[in-house]
Amino acid sequence: MGAVQPGVPIAARPVVRPVAAVDEPGGSPCPKCGTSNRPDRKFCRRCAAPLNPGEQAEALPWWRTRWPFNRKVRAGSGRLLRGSVLALLLAGLLVAGFLLVPAGRYVFEDVRDKLGGTGEISPTDVSASAAVPGHPAKLATDGVTNTYWGAPKVGASLTAEFEKPFRLVGVTVHTGVSAKAEAFRQGARPTQAELRITTQDGTIHDKTWPLTDKPGEQTVRTGISDVVSVSLVVREAAGQEKGRPIALGEIEFFKRT
Repeated sequence: MGAVQPGVPIAARPVVRPVAAVDEPGGSPCPKCGTSNRPDRKFCRRCAAPLNPGEQAEALPWWRTRWPFNRKVRAGSGRLLRGSVLALLLAGLLVAGFLLVPAGRYVFEDVRDKLGGTGEISPTDVSASAAVPGHPAKLATDGVTNTYWGAPKVGASLTAEFEKPFRLVGVTVHTGVSAKAEAFRQGARPTQAELRITTQDGTIHDKTWPLTDKPGEQTVRTGISDVVSVSLVVREAAGQEKGRPIALGEIEFFKRT
C-alpha cells in the first residue's frame, strides 16, 4: 500500500444563535410580528407594519365636502378650475352687495364719478322766486361773471330745470357782483346756500352749502342720479347794507360723461 497523506483539517463552522430583540418597555406590540415598540411610533421598528391600522383619518373641513372641492383626482388636477370657481363666486357676491345694498351702490357710483369724466350741462329753463329789476335769473347762467342774478333778500331761490334726467356730479358758483376783488366787496353776496335737488321720482335731496366770502369759483360734490331740477336757496348773506341785492354771478352744473 502506498503512503496515506494526512487529511486537511476542516474549520468548525460558527453556530448562529438567535439574538432576542431589545424590548421597548411601555410600547404596544406589533399586530403583525409581535415586536414591542415605543408608544410614539406609527410603524413597527422590525417589519414596518402600521401599529394602529384601524385608526381613522382626520375629518375633512365642511367646505372640502362640497363641489368642486370634493373631487378625488390626482394631486394638482382641477386646482385651477376650483380656484377660478371660487374667485367668480366671491366676485359675484361683491358685485351683488354693491348693486343691491344702498350703501354699496352709493360707493359704486361714487367710484365711477371719480374715475369717469365730467361735462357741463345747461338747463332748459331758469327761474327765480324773486329778482331785483335789471338782474333776472337767466343772468346767472349766461356764461360770464360780470352779470348776476340779484336776490332782493335772504330766502330767495333760483331754480334750474333740465330736459332729461342725468347724474349730477357737482355744482359750481361764482358769488358777488364781480370776480375782481376791489369790486367784489361793493355788493352783497351769499355766504351760505341750500341746494334742493329733485330727481325723476320726485325725491328731494337737501344739501347745506357754506360759501367762502371771496371772489372765485366754489364747487360742491353731489353725486345724485336721475336729477331733473336744482334749486339754490340763499340762507345767509354779507354786505346787504343800503339795500344792495344779493348777487350770484354764475352757477354751473356738471354731469358724468
